[in-house]
Amino acid sequence: MGHCLYPWPRLCGASSLLAFLLLLDGGMFSPSSPPTGLLEKVFQYIDLHQDEFVQTLKEWVAVESDSVQPVLRLRRELLRMTDLAADRLRNLGAHVDLVDAGFQQLPDGQSLPIPPIILAALGNDPKKPTVCFYGHLDVQPARREDGWVTDPHTLTEVDGKLYGRGTTDNKGPVLAWINAVSTFRALDEDLPVNVKFVIEGMEEAGSLALEELVQKEKAGFFSSVDYIVISDNLWVSRRTPALTWGTRGNSYFMVEVKCRDQDFHSGTFGGILNEPMADLVALLGSLVDSSGRILIPGIYDHVAPVTEEEKRTYEAIDLDLEEYRNSSQVKKFLFDTKEELLMHLWRYPSLSIHGIEGAFHEPGAKTVIPGRVIGKFSIRLVPHMNMSVVEKQVKQHLDYIFSKRNSSNQMTVSMTLGLHPWVANIRDNQYLAAKRAIKTVFGTEPDMIRDGSTIPIARIFQDTIQKSVMMLPLGAVDDGEHSQKEKINRWNYIEGSKLFAAFFLEMAKLH
Repeated sequence: MGHCLYPWPRLCGASSLLAFLLLLDGGMFSPSSPPTGLLEKVFQYIDLHQDEFVQTLKEWVAVESDSVQPVLRLRRELLRMTDLAADRLRNLGAHVDLVDAGFQQLPDGQSLPIPPIILAALGNDPKKPTVCFYGHLDVQPARREDGWVTDPHTLTEVDGKLYGRGTTDNKGPVLAWINAVSTFRALDEDLPVNVKFVIEGMEEAGSLALEELVQKEKAGFFSSVDYIVISDNLWVSRRTPALTWGTRGNSYFMVEVKCRDQDFHSGTFGGILNEPMADLVALLGSLVDSSGRILIPGIYDHVAPVTEEEKRTYEAIDLDLEEYRNSSQVKKFLFDTKEELLMHLWRYPSLSIHGIEGAFHEPGAKTVIPGRVIGKFSIRLVPHMNMSVVEKQVKQHLDYIFSKRNSSNQMTVSMTLGLHPWVANIRDNQYLAAKRAIKTVFGTEPDMIRDGSTIPIARIFQDTIQKSVMMLPLGAVDDGEHSQKEKINRWNYIEGSKLFAAFFLEMAKLH
């Protein structure tokens, strides 16, 4: 490859024309002023070696590290993926521990090994800040016959997009962090910060054993950590980088209505009993109205009020509502303005109905009355909602609705999952450092965003280690994580590697 100079992302090789056109189209940013000194050397090295970085991502995507399906073959793949990552860190000079995470007990009595959790450290200079990166190596299931245009485990580049399972969630961001470290090493430059890694292989299956490890290592591995960075979510735009400072929590509920364990024939029993499905439909229909408002009394009482400062952050975010609607393939959203949509997605609670267990759902007509059905729904929680209060409010509401039906059936309600929301202090040093690094690499201020989903590890780190946690996403809004078209743009992957390198230098200045 010829010599490529920053600021152009890649004006040599096969994707040069695409990169140039995207720049003209406003699809990418250039920094406001070219970097100098060490930063210039770092950026030039990353540009010149980007094909090698893409090749490594290809090798990682080829490993079918699916943690969701409890199959021994896939667990072996997860163990292989863990070894690959551990070897790469060792080659950088990191001290690597593979912490035994035990076994996963399955409902059928079998047990499967949980891949070891990687704890790695580079540098222990007390004068430098210690930044710890969290990422995961496991992926969601993916098969060609599910609707993929290309083999999901063969990295395929089309128009600057790198398609494959795990590219954006989360192998690409993990490698971008490693790329940044390896660049300083290749240039024989001292790392500006001490770096630690926590990399697991069971995130998609609920991060089994991770919380226990964090608790156990609080006074050990994590005792010297000053800052924690997570790169496991996406921008809200295709163009503008983002910093994430909050996520919603989640409480998941099951409501069961039972007449008997067996189903009924509707010709024999229809019209002479309270049908469980009719009761359940009434219960589920009482939870939320057509405008998305939750109908459970008191549910909004403890939601944190919106401040004027917070309102301004939503106004500044780069979101084209029409583009967002079209890419989502939704005819109409419940809200007409960017600010309303983002607030209802990120900082207000929402209630979603997910499914009914026990109901007939196969193709064709079956005249059955289910004898027992279970409805499933969840409430996304926001500050300062109290989980136990929400559980009580849900149960009281459903008890009241059920009592009004005078049904002879039995109803039980249970909360099966409870995860707290997470909010960061955006005035922390690492948020300031990340903003400066984004400005250096991308030439623009980041969108300050929250996330409507739940990323439990952020709250676990914050509560357990009592240190600043930041989410620094690399992927664009259209990366399609978990979908049949998951990708990361080559530009996001390579510029993201530069972003982490610039972040190290900014952290060193601020500490």
